[in-house]
Amino acid sequence: MCGPWLISFATSNPERKGRSGAAPIFEGPADSISRRESVLREFNGSKLVAIIGGGISGLSAAYYLSKAGIPAILFEKAPRLGGVIETHLVEGCLVEGGPDSFLSAKPAALELIRELGLESEVIGSNDHLRVTYIVRNGKLVPMPDGLMMMIPTKIWPMLSTSIVGWGTKIKMGLEFFRKPGPMAERSVGAMIRDHYGQETVDYLAEPLLAGVYGGDPEQLSAEAVLGQFVELEKKYGSLTKGTLARRAAAPKTAAGGAGTLFRTMKGGLGTLTSAIEKAIEGKVETRHEAVTSVAKAEDGGYLINGWQAVSKVIVCTPAWQAAELLRGLSPTAADGLAAIGYNSSVTLGLIYNRTDIQHPLNGFGFLVPAKERKRMAACTWVGTKFSYRVPEDKVLLRCFVGGANSNGISDAQLIEDVRAELHDYMGVTATPKATNLVRWNRAMAQYTVGHKGRIDAIVEALKPFPGLHLAGNAYEGIGIPDCIRMGKTAAEKCR
Repeated sequence: MCGPWLISFATSNPERKGRSGAAPIFEGPADSISRRESVLREFNGSKLVAIIGGGISGLSAAYYLSKAGIPAILFEKAPRLGGVIETHLVEGCLVEGGPDSFLSAKPAALELIRELGLESEVIGSNDHLRVTYIVRNGKLVPMPDGLMMMIPTKIWPMLSTSIVGWGTKIKMGLEFFRKPGPMAERSVGAMIRDHYGQETVDYLAEPLLAGVYGGDPEQLSAEAVLGQFVELEKKYGSLTKGTLARRAAAPKTAAGGAGTLFRTMKGGLGTLTSAIEKAIEGKVETRHEAVTSVAKAEDGGYLINGWQAVSKVIVCTPAWQAAELLRGLSPTAADGLAAIGYNSSVTLGLIYNRTDIQHPLNGFGFLVPAKERKRMAACTWVGTKFSYRVPEDKVLLRCFVGGANSNGISDAQLIEDVRAELHDYMGVTATPKATNLVRWNRAMAQYTVGHKGRIDAIVEALKPFPGLHLAGNAYEGIGIPDCIRMGKTAAEKCR
């Protein structure tokens, strides 16, 4: 649902501009000059690792380095750590400025949470209430049961839905008999259109992927974005048949919270980043300053900003910033990094008195396809999706606006336009008690066609630079667990 884009939206050190009704409720320890001097005296660069970027990737790298007893300096130009993970408390509501949760199926996040002693703080989404709506002809239409992303797996729900027409439904039925054949790399749009038709692209694939990547299915790489489905296609031909076979072979999950699709922290995801900061305090030095250059040192290590000697470097910034930092080392790698596109986005939390909202909020929220879109791409009904987020007497509507629909638009105009759409879709007429608007500029990495080849070329170009590693949402996955996994892997390579 609209939650997934925020799960995946986990880059570090973005250019963030925000206006909200409250400051973040989780802040890290201040920079310690004495700690800096101690690190420099004791190690003088001989074992020191520099981590550039203090989002979840950089924080994870710092945590696992500290756990291994490896000294490190974490550079973050922003006054706070956490990147796009930013939790606010507004009118008693927990409002996430960036991601609101992470996928249960990927283990890295839960493994880190357990190590930090926070397992009791993990909650699941209320999947017994999970209904996602799609806007079709200006109305909220529930997505049919049995969809795996945009892959249909149940007959009757697809036959009875009004999201797609009969021509598309017939094509979906015939797709089951499709045989494997030769395939070239193509876009998500081309792949889904080939299997299920253009209407499926327009009213299922596009809104779902806009909610995850903030991107265009005609540009996004099927191999990089839907890799599991590409493998099923190679084996079975039919995506429906392959998805059913995979589901039949999957181990059964326990009932209740253990099997929920999304997980988060009871007190907000800021709890996680705050706990990491506490865990590394006194072990990893934090410097809130910009890194402008990474150069090779004569002893085989690296120089940060022309003077700080380190043995290894983990770059956890967005790819476009990494390109600027590494151009002096490898123009080829820098060109590849610069070729990874990014989109901007806005999250807008609107808080109302419950008595002012007549809509039953019977689901997780809704997605707006590009064919129907004005400003808003998605809206989460937070109190339904997660417990502990919203008091009983309040309603929190968390809306997502893509960069193309927010560029050059003032905060006030965005709020006015989103409120008008909420009136059209949900009948909301009341004035919100509070708003929380955060802009994330160039923060959503785009895995466009050719992405895997670009990453392979970047890795190859960096081979002459041992001890230099990349981590973040631009490479091998955009979700919080992906970023934690990459930060941990980079830290392990620095041992």
